[in-house]
Amino acid sequence: MSMDYIRRSYGVPAKRGARVTWWACMTDRQVQGTIVGARGHYLRIRFDDEARTRTLHQTWRLGYHETPNVGIEPPKVGSNDGLGPL
Repeated sequence: MSMDYIRRSYGVPAKRGARVTWWACMTDRQVQGTIVGARGHYLRIRFDDEARTRTLHQTWRLGYHETPNVGIEPPKVGSNDGLGPL
């Protein structure tokens, strides 16, 4: 599944590079991380204090930080971005 599918189906602002907080189940501590991708209907998140990536459901104990412009690619050099001729 794609990030777009996850956003539309679950109504969450999930994008690669977006920051999230996860409330860990056993300790109830808050863990900060970054969305690095998707696996099926789930998000792949790399937490700041861990080397490995975890797969989590996008609505289970997960809070999304406001991260403007995440996932937006800058225009490529030489592209016609509407600012004049190439």
